[in-house]
Amino acid sequence: MKAETCLFGGVALFFALTATVYAVFADDPAGTAALFVAFLMASLVAFFLAVQHRRAGGRPEDRRGGEIADRAGPVDFFPDGSPWPPVAALGVTLTAGGVVLGLWLFLIGFGVLAAGVSGFVLQYARRD
Repeated sequence: MKAETCLFGGVALFFALTATVYAVFADDPAGTAALFVAFLMASLVAFFLAVQHRRAGGRPEDRRGGEIADRAGPVDFFPDGSPWPPVAALGVTLTAGGVVLGLWLFLIGFGVLAAGVSGFVLQYARRD
């Protein structure tokens, strides 16, 4: 994650410099605020990646002498298809429609959304 940290650090530096120059030469507080928020978001990602790199150590991709065989072995758990994404999407749709059409539809949508999110969270709770 060393390369990604440097990439997002460079993006954060770019937005910091751009926001500074824009704040000095432009009379637009909204543009300055947008550039500053972009700087903060890129800095947050760079900080997260730096912490993960420090915590987990270097990957084979981060070393100059890294080989493809260094990455061999089981990758991770990849789940099968899940019925919960459509349920959550339907819940979000009904909840948003309920904001416009009425409290009754909002409450139904909120219940469907709660079931979808609960299904997402608990579907692999007993996985070994």
